[in-house]
Amino acid sequence: MVQELLGTIAAAGSAGLVYLAMAARVVKQYERGVLFRLGRVAGDVRPPGLTLIIPFVDRLQKVNMQIVTLPIPAQEGITRDNVTVRVDAVVYFRVVDAESAVVKVEDYKFAVSQMAQTSLRSIIGKSDLDDLLSNREKLNQGLELMIDSPAVGWGVQVDRVEIKDVSLPDTMKRSMARQAEADRERRARIINADAEYQASKKLAEAAQQMADTPAALQLRLLQTVMAVSAEKNSTLVLPIPVELLHFLERGNQQQPASIGDGEPRSG
Repeated sequence: MVQELLGTIAAAGSAGLVYLAMAARVVKQYERGVLFRLGRVAGDVRPPGLTLIIPFVDRLQKVNMQIVTLPIPAQEGITRDNVTVRVDAVVYFRVVDAESAVVKVEDYKFAVSQMAQTSLRSIIGKSDLDDLLSNREKLNQGLELMIDSPAVGWGVQVDRVEIKDVSLPDTMKRSMARQAEADRERRARIINADAEYQASKKLAEAAQQMADTPAALQLRLLQTVMAVSAEKNSTLVLPIPVELLHFLERGNQQQPASIGDGEPRSG
């Protein structure tokens, strides 16, 4: 009798251990458990830790609550100014309602991925090429809003969307390079022209000042000679005033005429 009782207790204990092993579930810190009892959601979402279910009756589905990094495949489209581009991006999202993420959508990751691709193509069609290249922050915000609006009903919250790269055709890259080069050349010419204009104004003021004071021109000439001679050059270039050349030319013209008047005439 005692042996039968001990055997019954041992069998009951073994059955209890087997039942406990089948009923025990561990939910990790970054997970939440959604309990289905006979196909229906039962009770609240199970928190992290050890939880028990009814074997063969309950089914516990765990949902990861961490931030998911989802790359968006490169999407090809035509911008508003008729330029063909390929744009890829990345979406950062996380589940905030585990029950909705399991019940309301079949695969929330696939749903977010498809919505992100569709929204990215829509953003490409609504934007200019300059916006895609230089105004990405505004486009990121618009893309985040387009993805987050339907994702809220799925228990998913989009934290951030970033456009990673914008690929352009080779012909467009060469055209942009020529445009940038022409723009740099235009700015260089404008700067040179402005410098020449300012220099001409200063030279005009200096010429006016030297015209009012002739001695200033002589002093400037002497300063130039000193600056050239300070370099220890073997050749010294000395500028000659044009007035002196004109004086020498007139002197040469008058000298032959004087000689012709002094010659004796034959009778």
